[in-house]
Amino acid sequence: MASNVSAPPPPDGRPELLALRALKLGDLLVAVPALRGLRRAFPGHRIRYAAQAWLAPIVALTDAVDELLPTHGLDDPLDLAPGSIDIAVNLHGNGPESRGRLEEIVPARRMGHRSPGWDGPAWQDGVHERHRWADLVSWHGVPADPLDLRLRVPDEESPAPGAVVVHVGAAYGSRLWPVDRFAAVSKALTGAGHKVLLTGSAGERARALAVAEAAGLPERAVVAGELPLERFAALVAGARLVVSADTGAAHLASAYARPSVVLFGPAPVEEWGPPPGPHIVLTDASKRVGETFATDPDPALLAVTPDAVLAAASRLGVY
Repeated sequence: MASNVSAPPPPDGRPELLALRALKLGDLLVAVPALRGLRRAFPGHRIRYAAQAWLAPIVALTDAVDELLPTHGLDDPLDLAPGSIDIAVNLHGNGPESRGRLEEIVPARRMGHRSPGWDGPAWQDGVHERHRWADLVSWHGVPADPLDLRLRVPDEESPAPGAVVVHVGAAYGSRLWPVDRFAAVSKALTGAGHKVLLTGSAGERARALAVAEAAGLPERAVVAGELPLERFAALVAGARLVVSADTGAAHLASAYARPSVVLFGPAPVEEWGPPPGPHIVLTDASKRVGETFATDPDPALLAVTPDAVLAAASRLGVY
């Protein structure tokens, strides 16, 4: 799902606002309400979003950002001249690394959480991420609604309108629901008359093929690694149902208000769960270990059975 990013246009005379969140897809989507608030508050600014380059197609769909500044993590300084940014907004976190990268570019104004040299609200643990960032910019005089999270639907049509999207991948092993369970769900939903497509990154294609084989699905049901990010967004925007772990695919389903069954493992639902809508979360928080970077699935995720997923799909009117 990689995307090529062209060189940014030169300064056009507008003051510049930089929002730093050099993270992944789900992290971008929970920050959309804050970005929308910033767009409304600063219509005359050129708004730049510092994040991983492959996110550019989805950044464009927020209709809140003028361009993406390719930024892969915080190891290297931001590619900006000191003094070139009018307003810097720390949507990345509140650690010394993110603050330091923004301090290096010497913005005229800084928005962030309270810390040495920074004014702002105190950082609070246990807050939902959408609320955290909407509340942050609101504290700085930029009203933001944490439920203002919708994305514009891509111009291109879905490659399979009305399909059931089963997203079999995740960034870390702690979020990887077993192949045989995805297969059981995929087989049952196919048997109920749905067109099931198995999605994931290029690196997850082998896993998706294993799910297809175990479910008795043809290889054409596997589109993992085949869809550019914008086309994947179009697929989710037109999906009948999305089944996914707590990943970017689940956040896209929220952004398009598509029915979804979201399987949670290490992350607290209270901090990362979907908004109100046709979304059902399955987990067992009492068994959660909470080690995001673990190689094995979190016990809270393993507590979710295929029957539970199918029952949730039934509640959503899909099975």
